Amino acid sequence: MMSTTNTLSNAQLEILKLMADNLSEAELEDLKKLLLAFKLRRVTLLADKTWEEKGWSQETMNQFLETHLRTPYQQNQANTTK
Repeated sequence: MMSTTNTLSNAQLEILKLMADNLSEAELEDLKKLLLAFKLRRVTLLADKTWEEKGWSQETMNQFLETHLRTPYQQNQANTTK
């Protein structure tokens, strides 16, 4: 049997320390909103940084929206008749 070790990040450990007490449902909902807002802010900053580094513009985004990047499906040879 293979054992796995889950290591918590520094942020997870800090949150566990802060949240040693049970929260009410309303407090828990507030906490979820705060954590999501924090994550959204970090993702937005990363996206803005990437946008700037790559010199993208609104035109670049429009081109991305119009570009077909999906891999075409290959027809399964077993389903074809000869």
